[in-house]
Amino acid sequence: MAVPDSVAARLRAAGCVFAEDEARLLMSAARTPAELDAMVGQRAAGLPLEQVLGWAEFCGLRITVAPGVFVPRRRTEFLVRQAAALARPGAVIVDLCCGAGAIGAALAAAVEGAEVHAADIDPAAVRCARQNLPGGRVYQGDLYAPLPAGLRGRVAILAANVPYVPSEEIGFLPPEARAHEPRAALDGGADGLDVLRRVAAGAAGAAGWLAPGGYLLSETSERQASLAEAALAVAGLTARVARSADLEATVVIGRRPVLKAAGVIGHPVS
Repeated sequence: MAVPDSVAARLRAAGCVFAEDEARLLMSAARTPAELDAMVGQRAAGLPLEQVLGWAEFCGLRITVAPGVFVPRRRTEFLVRQAAALARPGAVIVDLCCGAGAIGAALAAAVEGAEVHAADIDPAAVRCARQNLPGGRVYQGDLYAPLPAGLRGRVAILAANVPYVPSEEIGFLPPEARAHEPRAALDGGADGLDVLRRVAAGAAGAAGWLAPGGYLLSETSERQASLAEAALAVAGLTARVARSADLEATVVIGRRPVLKAAGVIGHPVS
């Protein structure tokens, strides 16, 4: 498709590095010249391309993304691959801090017969997640609070893509993120690990929701990895770190031990 010079030029002048590619996407999405003009104006004003289009590509899926909702990052596909490799058919999966539900949708597509639940505190994100994960298993609330009590001790895969940017570093993020994504989806507190600690901590945290042998996976940064691993270990999980050089992604993985007591061996998740 030929890209009008005027469209690409407007985007290029606004600082869009891939102006021609973005122009093609906007042209394919717009239904009228007026709508194209409005969309180009939104993008030139700094709105993330995915929010302008209304979708983001993630693990080969089109994930609905509305203005003001965290945009799924490509590096998070590494977390999905790690989780899918650990999950068995029919696994109970929870996408915590789900945002638009990209991780949950990708795992639902990758794991045969998976029972996927998702939760987020942001109502706009929950509305998107309910489009990406139809079936009535998306809940609004803080961390575990809105999840059905019947999931406790049954979760095989707990994917928690928590915010992990230290508060003092929010100002260094790209303007698109600072201005158009919710701070609650970015700000991880003083050292970036406040939310991860809440997810992991104690019987009310991951160990109480995971099945024996179940896994918690959370994205973090390379420099935070050792502290994140320690946070999971303190919570009673066996922890390790996985890295992808290609995607520049780091994931901390914690496993609830399968305990042996009184001669009875606990059965791992299936």
